[in-house]
Amino acid sequence: MNASKRNYRATFILDNRGTEDTIEKIIEEVKNEIAAVHGEVSAVENIGKRDFVRVTDKKLTGAVYVQIDFAAPAECPANLKERLRLNHHVYRTYVQKA
Repeated sequence: MNASKRNYRATFILDNRGTEDTIEKIIEEVKNEIAAVHGEVSAVENIGKRDFVRVTDKKLTGAVYVQIDFAAPAECPANLKERLRLNHHVYRTYVQKA
């Protein structure tokens, strides 16, 4: 495994419909997933609830956006997306190099 880490900024769209989980608890779950793929979280920013420009699901017209900055090995974003695909609280994941 390559020891050098790259910096990333990930934007997560979180969906807590139908659950008692708070957004803060879901953010902790996401941070745990980042740690599980050898990432180190440096900053978390809860942007708040935003309406979607293009609505793909009439039941979900907006959701909470959270940005997380982290350092991780190059294979981390793909592994993170795969792990979060199974998490129904994470509606979308966008990872870009910071």
